[in-house]
Amino acid sequence: MTDTLISRLKGITANIKPLDTEAQAETAAYLDTLTKPPGSLGKLESLAIQLAGITREMKPSFTKTSVVVMAGDHGVCDEGISAFPAEVTPQMVMNFLNGGAAVNVLARQAGADIHCVDIGVATELTHERLLSRNIGRGTANMAKGPAMTREEALQSVVTGAEVAAELVKQGTQMFVTGEMGIGNTTPSAAIFSVLSGKQPSEVVGRGTGVTDERLNHKIRVVERAIQVNAPHADDPLDVLSKVGGFEIGGLAGLILGAAAHGCPVIIDGFISSAAALVAKSICPDALPYMIASHVSHEQAHVLLLKELGLQPMLQMDMRLGEGTGGVLCLHLVEAACRIVNEMATFESAGISGGTV
Repeated sequence: MTDTLISRLKGITANIKPLDTEAQAETAAYLDTLTKPPGSLGKLESLAIQLAGITREMKPSFTKTSVVVMAGDHGVCDEGISAFPAEVTPQMVMNFLNGGAAVNVLARQAGADIHCVDIGVATELTHERLLSRNIGRGTANMAKGPAMTREEALQSVVTGAEVAAELVKQGTQMFVTGEMGIGNTTPSAAIFSVLSGKQPSEVVGRGTGVTDERLNHKIRVVERAIQVNAPHADDPLDVLSKVGGFEIGGLAGLILGAAAHGCPVIIDGFISSAAALVAKSICPDALPYMIASHVSHEQAHVLLLKELGLQPMLQMDMRLGEGTGGVLCLHLVEAACRIVNEMATFESAGISGGTV
């Protein structure tokens, strides 16, 4: 089974191509013909150029976006690292499916679809709109041993990529990462610590809003998990299996799957960025397909984005997850596309151009 999963993952990453530099150059040149000083729209222009390289079109546009909310539970919650009980995970999954969560509201405003995936929820769930891809009923307690087997970690990544492929077949052209899993800032911090070499005290944050005392306890739990499991920093699947989570692996796979199909993927907050770091570690060629939506209020998110080499579009002091920051960024993506597709050139408007 493991050999089959490895083969499938290699097939996915083999389809991730470099961005189209010709399309990027054409878009960059075209932007300079529009009725504005060159580069004056800043990150909107950089975003338009990146999207051109991803889509291989000088004037990119997107008609169907999918927000994929991966959900999983975490055995490390037994260590008391969250302000909320683990049973909130399945309750929030049903909230997503019934359209009542913050990400649902913001996705409706942005015209995006929500797809919720049970990839590792401890409670058995049924709903007509739920994508049931459960690999295990929550991870094991990583403070006492590996969170998952290596095969389960591989399965989570491949499952995420397959979800991306399914949605592309249904017409999706762009993805937003979202997640739900009480306690998941703890494995995310552990992953970041191992893959970056930073100390847990630098990367562990308050998550759902824990007290100073519980924050210090959370740091000690991450330190213990890393010590107990000794994950290998040069093997992202080893790191994911020992101190990760099903939904983190699923999001890493979603990112790889999106890139393999030539789709941009908007990265949400701290957990999504930890998944992006796993994806980048598996296949660095996936990085140019990622767009950082915002820098969250979680203390280490800015460090994680720097580790990835991504520049966030927004700073809203958000720390909810779910994909909320990613969905807000969709408005900026649309703005970048509209600039290229709708703005007049100096020639078409009969305006004298400036000189640089």
